[in-house]
Amino acid sequence: MEAAERFRAAVEKGELDALEDLFSEDIRFYSPVKFIPFHGKPMVLGLFGVLLRIFEDFRYIGHFEGAAETSTDGEEAPSVILPFRTAVEGKQIHGIDLLQFDATGRIKEFTVMVRPQSAVHALGQAVLAGLIADGLVPGPADR
Repeated sequence: MEAAERFRAAVEKGELDALEDLFSEDIRFYSPVKFIPFHGKPMVLGLFGVLLRIFEDFRYIGHFEGAAETSTDGEEAPSVILPFRTAVEGKQIHGIDLLQFDATGRIKEFTVMVRPQSAVHALGQAVLAGLIADGLVPGPADR
């Protein structure tokens, strides 16, 4: 899938602007640290801005194509799984990105799974701090 290759290249090069055309307007991003998905292109692009800043030595290590049921409509959609390795605040992370595409070839659902639990915790803290710093979510003083 061309969109998956373009996505992979943009993330590995840290090119946030290159991601904008790859996401549907109503994209849903399912995070390993948040129960409710991030929703909509502006929020997901903001999240990727944070992720691209906090990841250390991010690299994809594989590529698997197929189809998987989406959470929004229960229909199977063309899908790609991209296993990756990275670190956040020195914690080594091993994970996968599951990209699911709409009829136009844009990413409509994005699910991330990571291990180990200590890395999930470090990732969650770093992402929250970045989202607060970028004004994408309110900080403790703003609640």
